[in-house]
Amino acid sequence: FRIMAGKVKWVTDIEKSVLINNFEKRGWIQVAENEDWNFYWMSVQTIRNVFSVETGYRLSDDQIVNHFPNHYELTRKDLMVKNIKRYRKELEKEGSPLAEKDENGKYIYLDFVPVTFMLPAAYNLFVEEFRKNPSSTWIMKPCGKAQGKGIFLINKLSQIKKWSRDSKTSSFVSQSSKEAYVISLYINNPLLIGGKKFDLRLYVLVSTYRPLRCYMYKLGFCRFCTVKYTPSTSELDNMFVHLTNVAIQKHGDDYNHIHGGKWTVSNLRLYLESTRGKEVTNKLFDEIHWIIVQSLKAVAPVMNNDKHCFECYGYDIIIDDKLKPWLIEVNASPSLTSSTANDRILKYNLINDTLNIAVPNGEIPDCKWNKSPPKEVLGNYEVLYDEEMAQSDGPDRDLRSRSGQFTGVKGNRVRDSGKPVLTTWK
Repeated sequence: FRIMAGKVKWVTDIEKSVLINNFEKRGWIQVAENEDWNFYWMSVQTIRNVFSVETGYRLSDDQIVNHFPNHYELTRKDLMVKNIKRYRKELEKEGSPLAEKDENGKYIYLDFVPVTFMLPAAYNLFVEEFRKNPSSTWIMKPCGKAQGKGIFLINKLSQIKKWSRDSKTSSFVSQSSKEAYVISLYINNPLLIGGKKFDLRLYVLVSTYRPLRCYMYKLGFCRFCTVKYTPSTSELDNMFVHLTNVAIQKHGDDYNHIHGGKWTVSNLRLYLESTRGKEVTNKLFDEIHWIIVQSLKAVAPVMNNDKHCFECYGYDIIIDDKLKPWLIEVNASPSLTSSTANDRILKYNLINDTLNIAVPNGEIPDCKWNKSPPKEVLGNYEVLYDEEMAQSDGPDRDLRSRSGQFTGVKGNRVRDSGKPVLTTWK
């Protein structure tokens, strides 16, 4: 039987060995030195080929693959923002309390993505927003790239004139050679530790979108910049100050190869509890969980929920100095390369725990099983949201939790304004 099908381009030998060791441990494969293995951890390109109409390929019941066919609805930066905006509008039309806005017209519960525009399509809308606050800084990212490639910061409109611009009409014109970008308001007040900016890399496993069932991995980590943060405009080009990607930071003079500029989420939690208090820290992590569930709900209606699929996403979250979390992006293929010894242990266990949930009892894969593993096989995963369980308790429970009245597993938190914080626990 086969759990993974197709060819994959391994990023590193370390990544390959971690996966193969996990497959061997289950007695699924015997490693050969040739390319004729039956098991592969699919790349996003391979998934596209397998599910394309042209190939006519059909997965058998014992084949399970590690991506949903159109995962890019969440993992492409432009589509993620588009789907979240659509989700907000739909909730607004329904009159859902989730879509409540404050006196300034901002969403109270769904304001977790920085103001973002697609370029070149929405260039004029971006200019209009930019002129409302001309001293703001914006970050430009190519929609389909990762590892910090092609990212740059701007604080003047003239800085993006190197793109194509029609001087007669003052409209932004796309060139066929130019790929789509997103431009987002830069979070210029990040929470700093030791004077350095960091973000969170959190792993979230989705076993099915309809009904939505997702798991949070408890062993996420923080990625730190190697150079102390400054909002100074003179440092806008210094990516060692602004981008936390290891692919960038490892080239810095101050990069530490022992700890890799990483800190466990549990260490972050201890630090925040000791400096800001336990209640505030609990509220922050509840809000992070809330963001993740709402982003998954936003794409669930458009996701091709193939029964052969599961997916482990890499969520990137930034926390500002007011302890408000922001969703930056979601990765379809979070790096399994280990930069440190601890990293290797974490990612080995991540793969092991992921496969224990994706495959019933670690046995022969079966796409028809109900995808409800017993608690003892979850390892370092914990159930983040189970739509079936939420619905089984009646529609009023969902409504009460949306309006912040339901006290779930973690309990209800209260905002400074006195309004209850919505939790993901239903």
